[in-house]
Amino acid sequence: MSDFDKRQVRAMIDDKLARTGEKDKLKEYLRLRLVECGWRDDLKAHCKEVVRAKGTENITVEELIQDISPKARAMVPDAIKADLLSRIRKFLQENES
Repeated sequence: MSDFDKRQVRAMIDDKLARTGEKDKLKEYLRLRLVECGWRDDLKAHCKEVVRAKGTENITVEELIQDISPKARAMVPDAIKADLLSRIRKFLQENES
């Protein structure tokens, strides 16, 4: 499958999730799971470390987001990623059309 085809499939899935309200439900579920596992607190601590290291006067919000995003994604437990993917697959199977 080409990159173009992959982007089209992702866009179709995203559209279907958004139209049905499932995207908001999944986002809330993810938020709760991340809070439960301590991810949010860990990320908050990491943000403080980055700001402390660079200095509050030497970093913008955009730079902070750019700095922490890769680590934030990597910090999400594999079990939560797998669970979310499973929920998306189940939704798509139940809502084929």
